[in-house]
Amino acid sequence: MYRKFISYYRRHLKLFILDMIAALLIAGLDLIFPSVTRRFVDDYIPNRNMQMMITVALMMLGLYIVRILLEVIVNYWGHIMGTRIEHDMRADLFRKIETLNFSFFDENKTGVIMSRLIGDLRDIAEMSHHVPEDIFISILMLCGSLTILFTYDYRLFLLCLFFVVVLLVYSLNRRKAMLEGFRKVRVEHAEINAQVESSIGGIRLCQSFTNEDYEYQKFSQNNYRYRESWRTAYKAMTVFATGTGFIINVFNISVLLFGGYLLYNNDINLGVLFSSILYVNYTIQPVRRLINSIQQIQTGQAGIERFYEIMKMEPEIKNPENPIYLTNPQGNIEFRNVSFKYNNTDNYVLKDFNLTIKKGQKIGLVGETGVGKTTISQLIPRFYDVIEGEILIDGVNIKNYDLYSLRQAIGHVQQDVYIFYGTIKENILYGRPNATMEEVIEAAKKARIHDFIMSLEKGYDTITGERGVKLSGGQKQRIAIARVFLKNPPILILDEATSSLDNITERLIQEALEELAEGRTTIIIAHRLSTLQNVDEIIVLNDQGIAERGTHEELLKNNGYYAKLYRATTI
Repeated sequence: MYRKFISYYRRHLKLFILDMIAALLIAGLDLIFPSVTRRFVDDYIPNRNMQMMITVALMMLGLYIVRILLEVIVNYWGHIMGTRIEHDMRADLFRKIETLNFSFFDENKTGVIMSRLIGDLRDIAEMSHHVPEDIFISILMLCGSLTILFTYDYRLFLLCLFFVVVLLVYSLNRRKAMLEGFRKVRVEHAEINAQVESSIGGIRLCQSFTNEDYEYQKFSQNNYRYRESWRTAYKAMTVFATGTGFIINVFNISVLLFGGYLLYNNDINLGVLFSSILYVNYTIQPVRRLINSIQQIQTGQAGIERFYEIMKMEPEIKNPENPIYLTNPQGNIEFRNVSFKYNNTDNYVLKDFNLTIKKGQKIGLVGETGVGKTTISQLIPRFYDVIEGEILIDGVNIKNYDLYSLRQAIGHVQQDVYIFYGTIKENILYGRPNATMEEVIEAAKKARIHDFIMSLEKGYDTITGERGVKLSGGQKQRIAIARVFLKNPPILILDEATSSLDNITERLIQEALEELAEGRTTIIIAHRLSTLQNVDEIIVLNDQGIAERGTHEELLKNNGYYAKLYRATTI
């Protein structure tokens, strides 16, 4: 886990080295001041050497001006390095999330995933900058201070060493409690993000049902748990901070008392005592830095664990070692003894299912909810993998195809169309991002949406709103059809593409879909059976598999389930 994290420093090695060199020089300059103070107390002041006092003071002023420049490097470029590491980690995490299967998104809330992408990585960025720098400076100043102190008086050195060890042991002992506290904070932070994302995303439904109080109660529960998680974390931090603060205060009193005792017995002169006390404070300062670093490490480690948890995931559905590229698909599809069930369920959606669809053929899938119509549409592009059997396109098992080229050959139009926030043009371009404006307009015309777009004040540059809230259902549906026209796939899947639309809009969309399906292998899932009258074959599904199959006229003559369903929907 940490090896993966450290690898991000290699990408910004120059900045890291610059930051560490600046930190080294700052530590060195800080160690000079107590020695100069000793010379003032033991030499320049007793001998009234004003010229040396002024000269040395001006030299120190020059060095502290240099120190300011070094602090600018540490504070600015160090933070820039941390931000760049955060950027790289977020990019890698987003890319990883994009490769994960539908099952991952079935099990994880959007708000939780967002929290891992945003909040967790911000804590890691702060840790990646401050911790290496603080540890480096602290070790240098601690070792430097103790070494110089040893040359002044070994007894003060031993006293300081004892308290440093006590502080470090206490800090490490309290580390686990803080880590557990911050882990809980990260979890609850993700949960409240998920709650807010869900509530805001469904605000129109909430207000239409006047369920504001209900949503507030749900939010209040998550908000309370989030607050309590911080209480646990702060309790651990308080015990940690107050304990270390008390030890440091006892440290100061002990040094002052013991140093006064040595001076009283003439075992040490005033200049040595004075500079020794300064070095003792310079010993406390890096210890404080180390203690703060431990706090940041606990916060950052909780984020690293959650980052690595996703990064180590391997998608169940991935490219074969030697993939076949589906460069010129014909569109022949075959389900051969296919069985499938979703994760965490015992019941098979499909069992020993067989179906052959020939190139350019249009078939309809009909059946009650839960018999596997949508599942069939999701198995073809490998959104899920079959448990048994195989699915073949052009005689090749789809598991042997390059995943990208397989999905590139398939176009989806669904009832629940997703419209991204952005312009209408950007949403149509999603079908083929490198398409020209002329191609976008042509796709919109084929989808019967161009005239509507041109009636808008900003035309294709009109903002759609969150999830297309400024568009009607039919308009969103036609934009989705325009996307598929632009993609121009040889295999087309229409999943309830004309449901819940008025008759005029349905007729427009039906015309567009018929043009879209021309010359393509097409699978149409529909509850409105009137949309299936012109398909080559209708497959009627039940929980046992295929119950009936044939043309619209043939199935009506059979007077089976399809005929009853058709009569029921046309009354």
